[in-house]
Formats: sequence, C-alpha cells, structure tokens
Amino acid sequence: MGWGTRTGVAVGVVLALAGGYVAADAYDVVPGVLTTEPPYPEPSPFPQAPGAVAAPPLEVTMPALDDAAPVPDAATVQGLVDALAADTRLGPRVGVLVTDAATGDVLGASGETVGHVPASTLKTLTAAAALTSPGAHATLPTRAVLEGLETVYLVGGGDMMLAAGAGDPTAVNGRAGLGDLAAQVADELRLTGRTTIALRLDDELFTGPAVAPTVDPRSVRNGYVAPVAALAVDVARLEDAEYAPRAEDPAMAAAETFAAALAAEGITVDGRVVRARAPSDGRTVGEVESAPLGEVVGYLLQHSDNTITEVVGRVVALDAGLPGSGAGATQAVRAAVEGLGVDLTGAALADLSGLGDGSVLTPAQLDEVVGLLADPAHPGLRPGAVGLPVAGLSGTLGERYLGNAGRGVVRAKTGSLPNVTSLAGTVVTADDRLLVFSLMADAVPDGGTYGARLIFDDFVASLAECGCAA
Repeated sequence: MGWGTRTGVAVGVVLALAGGYVAADAYDVVPGVLTTEPPYPEPSPFPQAPGAVAAPPLEVTMPALDDAAPVPDAATVQGLVDALAADTRLGPRVGVLVTDAATGDVLGASGETVGHVPASTLKTLTAAAALTSPGAHATLPTRAVLEGLETVYLVGGGDMMLAAGAGDPTAVNGRAGLGDLAAQVADELRLTGRTTIALRLDDELFTGPAVAPTVDPRSVRNGYVAPVAALAVDVARLEDAEYAPRAEDPAMAAAETFAAALAAEGITVDGRVVRARAPSDGRTVGEVESAPLGEVVGYLLQHSDNTITEVVGRVVALDAGLPGSGAGATQAVRAAVEGLGVDLTGAALADLSGLGDGSVLTPAQLDEVVGLLADPAHPGLRPGAVGLPVAGLSGTLGERYLGNAGRGVVRAKTGSLPNVTSLAGTVVTADDRLLVFSLMADAVPDGGTYGARLIFDDFVASLAECGCAA
C-alpha cells in the first residue's frame, strides 16, 4: 500500500473516529459542548426596582357624616338643656352649651357666658395650643453630649416619658429609652477605648416652680402630678400605677437610671452625678426622641395626665420664645388659643392641667375650643379631636356610658374636682349630625360629684338618641 493510500485510510479512520465522538458528544455519552437535549430557557430579565408610584386609595373604614344630615330641633334641645340646668342634684351653678359642629349655631344654652371652674377640661386649651405650634410632628429629644474624652452630659429636652431600658416604637409613654441612649454612648466610647466616664446632668430646659403654686401639695403626695422636669422615666412614677408616688427629683432619678444603663453596657460612671450645663462645643454621641407631639397630646387627653399637660405647655412657651416656666406656659397657651379666634375675656388659667385653684372658663369658651379641634377647616388640630376619650371604650370615659346610647358616639374630655364636674366634647346624633357640647357644674353638693357625672352622661346620651330634626 502506497503512502497516499495509507494516508487516506488514516484520515478516514480519524474522520470516522471523530464522527463517532461527535455523535457520542451529542448524546452526552462523552464530555463535550454538543447535546441533543432541548436548549436551556432564556433567562428572565434582571428585576428592576420600580420608581415611586401613587399609593392605592385609602379604604373608608367608617362612613363619613353626611353634611346634609338633619340638624336637631333647637326647641327640643333647649328643653333638654333647661331640665339639666334645673336639676338640683347638680347644685346652683350649672352651665350648658350645645352647638351644631358644622355651623356653630346654638341649639341649647344655659349660663353659657358665666365663668366656671373647668377642672381637667382645661387641658383642651393646651392641646389646641400645642397642635398649633410647634405642631403634631414635633418631638422632644434626650441627648448625650461628650466633652473631651471622659465627661458625658445627659441633656433633657422635655421628655418625661422615657423608658428605663429599650424604647418601644409602638408606645407613647416609653417611646424613647435610656437603655438605647446608653448603648449609643457605649458604642462611641469603645472607639476610644474608654470604659470610665464622669456623668453630668443638664436639666436646665425648664425654669420656675416645678409644680404650680396653685396646686394643693396633697395632690403631689398622692401622685396626681409630678414635679415638671426636663426628663424623667415613666412620668417620674415610683410604682406601676396611674396615680403612683412620684420621684421628688425626676431628672436626677432619670440620670441615675441612665448611669445604671451605662454600667450594663460596660461603662462605669466615676463618682456621683452632678448638675452642669452641657458645653456648646460638645459632641453629641447619642440621641433618642419622644413620640410626636400629636401622640403626646392624645395621651394627655386620654389619661387626663396633669404632669404631661404642664410639660407640653412649657414646650409651647419655649416655641413661642417665652421662658419654659409655668407662667410662660399659661401665657403662651392663652395667646395661642386667642390666636385661633377664641375670645378668652374673663378666663383665668391658674395652671394648664386644671388641678390648681383659680382657673375659670365659660361653657362658651370651652365649647369653641372643642369645636375648633373638630373643625375640618383646622386639620392641624385634628389629633386633639380624635385623641379625646371615646365613651365606653377608651381613656377616662372607658368605664362610662356602658349602658346608654352615648357609647361609641361620644368623644369628650372629662373634668373632676371636689364639688366640680365638667364634660366637653362631641356627640353624633341618631340622624348622624355632629354636635359640640360643654357642661360645667362647680357647686355640686358634697358627695354628689359621681352622681353628677351620671347626670351629665345621661344628658349627652339624650343628644345621641335625638332623631329630633325640626
């Protein structure tokens, strides 16, 4: 066989072998790039984050009141008012005013321009003022400021509802936590290797008497109010109760709690905590913020919290450029409410919680403030309206109206002092008309205040039942 023939045979063998390998590769018998299997599907396109889009429309969970709902007959309402004012169980000084929320028209009145002791209904003025300025979204910061490498200042910003440990983002009382603040500070200090510091307390935000001079000292001892301070844990309560004993020095008690929180983070506080103003050039190494002021206002209305009301009033004063004192607070709140158009001629604000002696409001003034909270023309005040206790369901009205028509359709601020009962809020009638009411009695016979509440509740329930269009 010649060279050419041998070459041809070799090439043929190679081609045959190559063809066999190709076939084997195609059938995945041997390694290779060929296959008879179906091709892999095309990959899906890489997902792209969508841009900002309009949110879906909000669902209506409760039907809106019809603006055309029938207005109760004024003669009928006036008859109810006259009967209430004449009830001797309320004493000789009774003031009543019922108005239509949409128009402001008077539907029934008795003694509406006579000054009465408002008790805790006075808190509605502070609510209206705070929601006007600084407004519902403002928060109260608690800061830690570092001077040099070894001195930390705890700076109060008005939050008397701090948690001792971690803050709760769903809570109002306890939204910000000293434990969280301590963790922030510890993280900063670890960067420098320091584990021992000196702690100072800066609580100079508020000035003047910590408790209004018009408040009976027994109210402090009984836990109805705490000394106002630039910071405190759980409104300075020493026990887990609404009206618990309070710390005599809320800010220092909070500073000692903060020192314990630092110790839990491995940071030792050298020596005792002393008061000192934080340096203006110090570095902020931690900060926690209270719940927004709109939620704080709701809290003080729901719980009728005297201390937080006084705190919020001082915040209003500082925002207005006035001293953060009790006197500055009453001045600022009065000016803010008058700025909303309420004529406070003859009114007196001995404090802002209504706990002290000497406050005076007329039913007409109180009715107008509540009407502003509920007025759609003032949306910034809306948290004050929805923050009012709901009859039979929440807050200081949670255990009232359980067996009458007002349950669930009355929102109101309560007021109670010895021989004083007051109630101011809104009620939806059987015809779905929103009314505003203010009821005040400040000469209730001894032992009769509880019964006076029931009488007021029954009166408001009669408004709720009123399918009494003219």
